Amino acid sequence: MNQKANEWANFAEKVVRNAGKRVVEIREEGIVDKMFKNDGELVTSADLESDKIIREAITQCYPEHRILSEESRVNGWGDITFDGPLWIIDPLGGTVNYANNLPHFGISIAIAFDGIVWAGAVYAPDLNCTYVGIRNQGAYCNGELLKICNSPESITDAIIGTGFPHNKNDLKSALSRVNILSTNCRDIRRFAAPTIDICYVASGKLHGHTESLAPWDVAASGLIAREAGALTGHVNAVPDGIPIELYGDDVLFSAPNIFIDLLHLLRLPNTKEP
Repeated sequence: MNQKANEWANFAEKVVRNAGKRVVEIREEGIVDKMFKNDGELVTSADLESDKIIREAITQCYPEHRILSEESRVNGWGDITFDGPLWIIDPLGGTVNYANNLPHFGISIAIAFDGIVWAGAVYAPDLNCTYVGIRNQGAYCNGELLKICNSPESITDAIIGTGFPHNKNDLKSALSRVNILSTNCRDIRRFAAPTIDICYVASGKLHGHTESLAPWDVAASGLIAREAGALTGHVNAVPDGIPIELYGDDVLFSAPNIFIDLLHLLRLPNTKEP
């Protein structure tokens, strides 16, 4: 499987860069069409074009593999099966940033086999960063090995990334999380592009990142963070039958030294009296 992982990683890196080049061209040509999903989430013609490019590449090279993309998502987990090879795609993470000429957006691809992520790539064109992760073989940014080496000794010195849901009727837990982090950590950041935020943990730009996310947000970036030395956990229990590496609800990625304290801190509001 390790040999296959190398092959998949090289493929993912090539495809995210091709898709990224195209979304930049669409923006430069001034032909970005904007639409909104039922939950108010923005989607553009660039999202759909990127999705098409990635799907066609996977279908051509791996016709027997299945694909899970944000732009063809199902409702809930009941219709997703994780047996065998599954490509997980975020064709354009940080769409609002992209549409407003902000640099924090990226294209993300990962492949999981029986729910275990083996390879993934995230490309942030405006940041000129290509992140690649290979299971048991490390994480890289533009070919340079990533290794977390600036882990703070205390959460009071930590800079933590977080985010908010698209559905504005579901802000209570996110606002509680912001209050907890702001009160107990050095500071917080919100770049509104989770795949990039989690890669920032891998590269040491952030000491941690936590929010409620989807499989396409955490598949590639999560592998990259773990391979760089980050620890991963969830504020609440992962439901039975869902691979832990693809479950994004209340997820935490963190530098090792502060992981236990940070996870404990985030879990406090969810602790019920016996």
